[in-house]
Amino acid sequence: MPTGGMAALRTSRPAGTPRSAGRDAADRQAIAVVIGVQVATALGYYAVMGHLVAHLRDDAGLLAGTIGLVLGTRFLVQSVLQPLLGALTDVLGPPLSGVLACGLRVASFALLATADGPLGLLGAACLLGAGGSLYQPAVQALIAGTSPARRPGGFAAYLVSGQVTAVVAPLAGLAVLNGGGFGPLAAGAALCWAIAGTLFLSLFLVQRRRPRTSPGPGADQALCRPRAGTGVETLRGVATVARDRAFLRFAVATAASMLLAGATTTVVPLRGFGPGWTTLFFCVAAAVTALVQPWCATGSRADRPRVLQAGMLLMGACYLVLLPLDGGGLPQAVGLVAVAALGGAGQGLMQPSIFQSIARYAPPERVGAHLGVFSFLSGITVFAGGLVVGALFDAGPAGATTALAALAVLGAVSAAACARPLTRRP
Repeated sequence: MPTGGMAALRTSRPAGTPRSAGRDAADRQAIAVVIGVQVATALGYYAVMGHLVAHLRDDAGLLAGTIGLVLGTRFLVQSVLQPLLGALTDVLGPPLSGVLACGLRVASFALLATADGPLGLLGAACLLGAGGSLYQPAVQALIAGTSPARRPGGFAAYLVSGQVTAVVAPLAGLAVLNGGGFGPLAAGAALCWAIAGTLFLSLFLVQRRRPRTSPGPGADQALCRPRAGTGVETLRGVATVARDRAFLRFAVATAASMLLAGATTTVVPLRGFGPGWTTLFFCVAAAVTALVQPWCATGSRADRPRVLQAGMLLMGACYLVLLPLDGGGLPQAVGLVAVAALGGAGQGLMQPSIFQSIARYAPPERVGAHLGVFSFLSGITVFAGGLVVGALFDAGPAGATTALAALAVLGAVSAAACARPLTRRP
């Protein structure tokens, strides 16, 4: 990243915003933990997931339908548990929730390292899903708990570190796989998640020792002390968000963002691009997503509804550009790079915009619940949309064209639905 980009991450505080030295130090510590956790977890996760399908097919001997069941189970468990475990994050505090999430992921990768039958692999998939449903709200609630001046730069650093690691991790995984097989690779992933859990735990212990200061926005998030009545408070958090019509309208309007960002992993290979070009596509998209972040963080640009709308439109446009491509020859590859640039820019604008809207809107004691409900609606959209896209591609060339055009239209419709900012009534 250019040096000016890092300066943007450091200087996103609006002029005249007061900040105490103690709060500033706590914010820097929380963001440093987030970056360390993101690098460790992304390294462990993507190193394995980039080679999991080949392992299930070649080593475990599973049929394609069983592989789809294992992968679908992980995603379904994670989506269904998001509202409940997101609200649990508010009760336990992000650091302790992060410790539990990492513990579940350590167990899941350890089971992946040893399981050789469908039952064990399904158990690993369930643990993966449960850990993911806790991890996402925990790490994002940590960022949301920082001061508004630090939050844009913190989320930008979180995205950049994740995108860069996601490019490197499959290559590192391939090296371990060639040297020792899938077992050591999965064990290495478990170690990465254990390191992330240790980082969460260290922050939890530091914040437990920190004396309680004057109350204010994000105070409970910063101190992260678990609240009494865990079960009642968790259910109350889910119920509160479920009654929030303004937030639900926003969550429905933006639910397609994950489908638009994730469908490229399916449609690019199905358009006839081989592994080499597909890898290039994902590397370019990740790089562009990372490069957009300093711009989003400067001057709190991600708070503007037009930025979110632009992200949706760019994601839709990438499917329009993909329509005439069929994976043959160098000119097609040039078009694929353009698709990757559009998709990466769209994702880079959407993610911080949605996060900033939720973090600004949600009360500090309900950030996890809001994130969980949004992730649930997005996950269900991805699940249903993925089935439709897959069925259309199976129907032949006309169906594939229809799927790509529908995704482009979905981007435009979602952009129109996001015209109204998410604002809390006084």
